[in-house]
Amino acid sequence: MASETHTSTEYIKHHLQNLTFGELPDGSLGLAQTPEQAKAMGFWAINVDTVAVSLILGAIFLYFFAKIAKKATLNVPAGGQNFVEMIIEFIDDSVRGSFTGRNPLVAPLALTIFIWIFLMNLMDLVPIDYLPGLATVLGLPFLKVVPTTDPNATFGMSIAVFALVIYYSIKVKGAAGFAGELALQPFSSTNPVIKGIFIPINLFLEGVNLIAKPISLSLRLFGNMYAGEMIFILLAIMGGSFAAASMGGSSVLFGTQILLSLAWAIFHILIITLQAFIFMTLTIVYLDMAHQEHH
Repeated sequence: MASETHTSTEYIKHHLQNLTFGELPDGSLGLAQTPEQAKAMGFWAINVDTVAVSLILGAIFLYFFAKIAKKATLNVPAGGQNFVEMIIEFIDDSVRGSFTGRNPLVAPLALTIFIWIFLMNLMDLVPIDYLPGLATVLGLPFLKVVPTTDPNATFGMSIAVFALVIYYSIKVKGAAGFAGELALQPFSSTNPVIKGIFIPINLFLEGVNLIAKPISLSLRLFGNMYAGEMIFILLAIMGGSFAAASMGGSSVLFGTQILLSLAWAIFHILIITLQAFIFMTLTIVYLDMAHQEHH
């Protein structure tokens, strides 16, 4: 935690601020030292911590799975191989249950999404002050260690999924078929005049439905993880208050804070797993819809 964050409001703002790189007020490029500087950097600023943590976790995922794959045997699996095979079987069952088409990309994509998002969510269980405190020692003004609490990360992933949905919708149905799907549903008529009246209504309804997919996909993940991070921050503030009170003989308060933090951390394990699963499942469902031809 930065030494200058004395009040609860400053503490919260500090822990929710990304380490941002962009154009400084003097025209040079560098790291923002204040939230105001980060905001002034605009659209082209880069949240360095989100990018760095995401890439590191992705590299860990690839390294671990590649290492297990190289050592895989046909004998009864044990240890790491057993764990990886359980995950792959779980993903395979999820894809088979939700995807009716044939596409060799879907299962690897589902595996990547689930593990990567789970690892990013898992960073929420790291004690709230450890890594930001280390960053302060290293001279960094901010460090936000949970990438999925950054809407840029969740929107980036959802937009990538949305691009795949559009691509396969056009590839499977053709440009005319995809356009017809948007213009001729849900209302249709054999009367040309009425059909012409329905087209703009259908385009509006189907367009909203189409755009809502990446927005809901990203905001659901971001909202849940951001709320979880906020609760951890509030528990940390409570712990600081209870620790000060315990110095005066009220150790029960400090013990209460420890129990609350432990209970929320255990419950949060379910949340971080569930959010990764929901993002993966919706991705599979959206791609399945893109592969279905409507007649």
